[in-house]
Amino acid sequence: MEKHQKHTNLTRKHNDNFAPNEIAILGTKCGIITDLVRQVSDKLSNYKLAYFDASHAKDIEKNIVSEYTFHHEGNLQINTNSPVNKYVQRIQFSQYDFVFINGNHYNGAKQILILDEEKEASVLKRLDQLDRIQFVIKLKPETEYFSFLTEKYPQIKNITSYTIDEVDKITQHIKNLIEEHITPIKGLVLTGGKSTRMGTDKSELNYHGKPQKVVVKELLSEHLVETFHSVQNKSDDPKEIHDVFLNLGPFGGICSAFQKDPNSAWFVLATDVPFVNDDLIQLLLQKRNPSKVATTVKGKSKEFPEPLITIYEPKAYPILLQYLAQGYSCPRKMLINSDVEIVEVDDDLIRNINTPEEFEKAKREITSSLRGETTK
Repeated sequence: MEKHQKHTNLTRKHNDNFAPNEIAILGTKCGIITDLVRQVSDKLSNYKLAYFDASHAKDIEKNIVSEYTFHHEGNLQINTNSPVNKYVQRIQFSQYDFVFINGNHYNGAKQILILDEEKEASVLKRLDQLDRIQFVIKLKPETEYFSFLTEKYPQIKNITSYTIDEVDKITQHIKNLIEEHITPIKGLVLTGGKSTRMGTDKSELNYHGKPQKVVVKELLSEHLVETFHSVQNKSDDPKEIHDVFLNLGPFGGICSAFQKDPNSAWFVLATDVPFVNDDLIQLLLQKRNPSKVATTVKGKSKEFPEPLITIYEPKAYPILLQYLAQGYSCPRKMLINSDVEIVEVDDDLIRNINTPEEFEKAKREITSSLRGETTK
């Protein structure tokens, strides 16, 4: 008898305890931990980092109103009344590449153990939390491993160790932990448009000797681990992702891809931009910035980015859903108002083809260009 399942079996976003990628630092005074986090963060300023700590104040006045204080340069200070809840924290930390946790207060899925002779009792109390130590830091070079550590974790002396003043080495180790977590990219060919102005399915148009949806898939497949067609209706083809966010156009296709795999970035490419070539695909992949919400292209004379020639990072998914919750289903609006990497290219390279007249003109240009290449 099959076990009854209450909830839809969705693919879940990878998370540690509180964030997609986190590390708890414990074993010494909170001030030393905070200082180390600040030094390392200063050297890793290209990444989006957060520090999860607890207040040391014994008595505070309960907030009756949440305060949000914005600074004109972009800083935000929040003072509110909110208990720790791992599901809420996962939403809050979803935009960060790496979250440091003060392990004296909260458990992290991975740990950095600082050996401090004065805090031996504190480490003993948290011994069971030390199940994924990434490396050890000694306050003094001569500091010995506590006997209870070697008893419970006999291999601990084989783990990489540094002294507290080796900040550059510690930073590099943490950088490696961040980069190990950079997600693979999958391709998404958008084919589900209504093609109202064209009068026929734009994904089936032939510019290069075969349907454009085939051309686009081949372009992406050359560089990516997997590429899928985004389609409106469900099929048995494992390389098709049908819309589960209905009647939302490309926005729904992108969200449907993320529902299928929220742990990959998605290179989204439409079929109505026939001048996009391999050079542009490679350029966007080279310029990819996983610390941003997305890496997108923009025509040099255009004001806004092109949302359908864009690499969307996993951190884009919750933002897209937040826009949907407000009643917006425009991926360009999300890109304009988010922290994205913009790659400027010639306007002609990314121009949309929407009418039969534009199609005939574009096909003549492409045919002429191909003939010119063959005669060289």
